[in-house]
Amino acid sequence: MSRFEYLKLADVVAAEIASGALKAGDRLPPQRHFAYERKIAVSTASRVYTELLRRGLVVGEVGRGTFVSGEARRATAPNEPRGARIDLEFNYPLLPHQATMIAKSLEGLERPEVLEGALRPATSYGTRPARTISAEFLARKSWTPNPDQIVFTANGRQCIAAALAAVVPPGGRCGVEALTYPFVKGIAARLGVTLVPLAMDEHGVRPDAVQKAHREAHLSAIYIQPTIQNPLSITMPAERRGELLRLVEKLDLIVIEDAVYGFLDDEVPLAAMAPDRCIVLDSLSKKVAPGLALGFLVSPPRLRESVMAAVRSGGWTASGYAFAAGQRLMADGTAGELSRLKRIDAARRQQLAAKHLAGFEVQTNAKSYHLWLTLPPHWRSQTLVAAAARRDIALTPSTTFAATPGHAPNAVRLALAAPPMEQLDIGLRTLAGMLGATEEDFDSTE
Repeated sequence: MSRFEYLKLADVVAAEIASGALKAGDRLPPQRHFAYERKIAVSTASRVYTELLRRGLVVGEVGRGTFVSGEARRATAPNEPRGARIDLEFNYPLLPHQATMIAKSLEGLERPEVLEGALRPATSYGTRPARTISAEFLARKSWTPNPDQIVFTANGRQCIAAALAAVVPPGGRCGVEALTYPFVKGIAARLGVTLVPLAMDEHGVRPDAVQKAHREAHLSAIYIQPTIQNPLSITMPAERRGELLRLVEKLDLIVIEDAVYGFLDDEVPLAAMAPDRCIVLDSLSKKVAPGLALGFLVSPPRLRESVMAAVRSGGWTASGYAFAAGQRLMADGTAGELSRLKRIDAARRQQLAAKHLAGFEVQTNAKSYHLWLTLPPHWRSQTLVAAAARRDIALTPSTTFAATPGHAPNAVRLALAAPPMEQLDIGLRTLAGMLGATEEDFDSTE
C-alpha cells in the first residue's frame, strides 16, 4: 500500500460522515477491527484514525474509543458566547452591582480635558504612573513586581501571544498542561509554535514530564497555570513549585505563568521564587469586567525588550482609554474591591455546586469559578453537551481543553461565574437530574 493510501481511506470515512452514513456520536470500530474490515495493516488504520483526529472529524475518549464529533471546531477553542439562557461555558464573573461601582470610579473621565489624553495613542510600556499603580495592584504577599518590568496589552489572550512570540521562535516548541486553556492552541498555531502536552497529576504538571518532553522535543518554554488551573482548578503546592522551578533552571527554560485566576487565591506567583525565569500574565477581565480588559506582562529585565517588540509587532498595544480607565479603577481601590467581592461570590457558587453535584465525581477548588466533572459511564461528554444545549444550558466538553487533538477524558468543565445565582441553581439541578439518567432515558423524554 502506498504511503498516501491512508489519506484516501480517511477521505472515505470523511465522506461517510459528511453524507450522514456516520452520525455525530457514532462509535468507530477499534483500529484492529477497522484494519480487518478494510483489509489493511493495523499501522495503516492507526494513521487513518490519526488523520481523522487531526481534521477534527472524530474525538477519542480515554478508555471508551473513537467517536464521530458533532462539533469539530470546539476541539480547538470554544465559539463566541451563544446567548444560552444558562451559560456554564464562559467564565466571566459579573456581580449585580459592579456596573454602578465601575461607573462611580470612572466619573469625570468623560470630561473633554481628561478624555483628550485618554484618546491619544498608547505604548506597550504605558506611563510611569500606570506602571506604578499596576505594580501595586498586582502585588501579592512577598511578591511586588518592579514597575519597569511591566508591559501592557489589551487583554489576557494578547499577553499569551506576546509571551509566546517573545520566547518561542517560529517552528519552536512550548510545553503545556495536557488539559489547558483552549485559546492557547489557536494562538500557538498562528505563531507557528508547536505545543507539547505535559502529563499532570493531582498537584499539576509533573516535573518528570517536563524533563521527558524537553529531552524528546527540545522545549523553549512552558506555559502553565499554577494557581486555580483552567480547567482542573488545581493550585500547585509549594513542594511541587520548588521542584518544577529547580528543573526549569537546570534546563534553561522560560515559564510563561498565566495568573488570570490567581486573584481568587492567596498563592504568590512562581516569579516570587524565580524572577529571572518567569513571565507572569494577568489582566483585568476577570477581576473587573471583560469589556474593561487591560493585560499585564511582568517580564524578567533580560526579556522585556523582546516582549515589548512582540507586543508592537503583533498590534497588541492597549488603547489609551483602557489605560485611563484601568488606572482609575486600580488607583481608587475599585478593582481591588471587585476582586474581593468575587472571591466571596466564587465560594458561594462552589457551595451551590457541591450541594447539587454531591455523589458525582467532581474535581474543583472551593475558591474557583469552575469545576471539572467526570461523567458517569453511561454518558459521553459530547452527547451530554448536546443534550444540555437542548435544555438551553451551555457546557464545555473535555475535548476543548485537550492539548493533544482528539484525546480527552470523559468529562466536562462547568463555568459557574456567569449565570445569576437563581439560574445557576436551576442549571445545576437540571444537570444533576440528567447525569442520574441514561442517554436513552433522557432521549425518551424529549
